[in-house]
Amino acid sequence: MSLSKRLNKKNKNEEEIKKENTKDPHLELKSTLQNQVIEELTIDLKDVGEDNEELKKEIEDIIKDYLEENSLAITRNDRNKILSEILDEIIGFGPITPLLNDSDVSEVMVNGPDSIYVERNGKLVLSDVKFKDDNHVLHVIEKIVAPLGRRIDESSPMVDARLPNGSRVNAIIPPLALNGPTITIRKFSEDPFKVSDLIGFKTLNSKMAKLLKLCVEGRLNVIVSGGTGSGKTTTLNVLSSFIPNDERIVTIEDAAELQMHQDHVVRLETRPPNIEGKGEINIRDLVKNSLRMRPDRIVVGEVRSGEAIDMLQAMNTGHDGSLTTGHANSTRDMLSRLETMVLMAGMELPIRAIREQITSAVDVIVQQSRLRDGSRKITSIAEVQGLEGDVIVLQDIYKFEHNGYDDRGKVKGDFKYTGIKPKFLDKLKGRGVNIPPNILE
Repeated sequence: MSLSKRLNKKNKNEEEIKKENTKDPHLELKSTLQNQVIEELTIDLKDVGEDNEELKKEIEDIIKDYLEENSLAITRNDRNKILSEILDEIIGFGPITPLLNDSDVSEVMVNGPDSIYVERNGKLVLSDVKFKDDNHVLHVIEKIVAPLGRRIDESSPMVDARLPNGSRVNAIIPPLALNGPTITIRKFSEDPFKVSDLIGFKTLNSKMAKLLKLCVEGRLNVIVSGGTGSGKTTTLNVLSSFIPNDERIVTIEDAAELQMHQDHVVRLETRPPNIEGKGEINIRDLVKNSLRMRPDRIVVGEVRSGEAIDMLQAMNTGHDGSLTTGHANSTRDMLSRLETMVLMAGMELPIRAIREQITSAVDVIVQQSRLRDGSRKITSIAEVQGLEGDVIVLQDIYKFEHNGYDDRGKVKGDFKYTGIKPKFLDKLKGRGVNIPPNILE
């Protein structure tokens, strides 16, 4: 028996079926029409996308012919609604397709078939979208992960994946998920955000943007740190856009989501273990391999474990200008996390040796936060200046000063230059970077 059947072994009684049909009077008809479309469709679904007009026309004709042959009177509005939902099922991702196409929605969270939340304008709200049952949710999960060569079943009930546009997907199913199959989708814009967009969103100001551009062009090693949902990957994408077009870039990710537009980019993605528990390739394996690929820059989507030591060594051995992200609540916490991650690699190094590695490798830490009103801001740009005794010296260059909330509950505050000139400006000058005289004023 398949996993989908096992997830929904119990047959619904007549009362449940009546209740379901009351919620959607065309449920049975849609199921029949969907089967009819799949049976009669002549176009290969592998060769089409969501905007294929020929496919939509054929599906519409199949539905129209079936309704006429069976003398079913359906209003134009109902027919259009049925057509849209069947298209979503066949070439989209089921009921959540309209949410994925809604530009105001930044995150979709399926907590079982009857509870779908979205993040809209920074706030979580319950949507009116529903799946038919657990099997329906599971079908959408399998539709997402199958093209990527990944799997989800009872022996491997969690998976990280991505949509064709790069949006990040995490899925977890029973027996681990007690609410039923659960999907979390972090949407990425079809048109990647530029630095001007982040300035417009007040994530940072123009002075900070110019400074970060100089840091990337001048091949400083930068870590973007922050909590979950703070916008680290978006900022990393923007920073990577400053890398010159004539450099060879190797990107390393668990699920490929970075949107690079340079000509010379090699994208690497981890591989989960197979059904026998073998064949796993993790971030650390890929970082080691990338060193043999003659990269000018290494961009790691996120360091979270022992790969941190390999990343630091790469930054220390000629791969200047590398970029990565990490989870931390402050720039100081990010340094502590790096120490912990190095120890997770199983290397019994003294703490001072680890801190020397960090200070010689990392130049700048960009701290990003998601504030209470849902806005995302770079709350600190800090320079790693070196060691004093056994303590890493960290100096803020820019900070976001919080000044309360306005009448609409929006955060008030300003980005402030701390007045301290960073030491890395001399390093940038030595590398031939032209530094405007008023860059920090």
